[in-house]
Amino acid sequence: MDLKKYLAEKKRVIDGALEKYLPEVEGPARDLVRAMRYSLFAGGKRLRPILCIASAEAVGGRQEAVLPAACALEFIHTYSLIHDDLPPMDDDELRRGMPTSHKVFGEALALLAGDGLLTEAFRLL
Repeated sequence: MDLKKYLAEKKRVIDGALEKYLPEVEGPARDLVRAMRYSLFAGGKRLRPILCIASAEAVGGRQEAVLPAACALEFIHTYSLIHDDLPPMDDDELRRGMPTSHKVFGEALALLAGDGLLTEAFRLL
């Protein structure tokens, strides 16, 4: 399998797993989950989780065994991007060509969305 095909296949698997591991968008936390999903699915190559899977496969491990850890890496990465974009830090208006989380949801909800992703990462690990 060539590299482009490998990366595309792993990204598809990871995106499906991220969907599975996120809380449902309903109930009292629905706005929070929407904010979490907004940043998580705003694009990106998913290199960190792909490297996690590739590392496991390189030593004879199975993708399924490390998929939770791979998704946790992406949750943590997205958490760091949300917090980095906040006004007290970089105060960025765009990320990956889209308005940043705090521009769409407000600072408080963006902060909680980042914290929620970090918490979900700990749950997966």
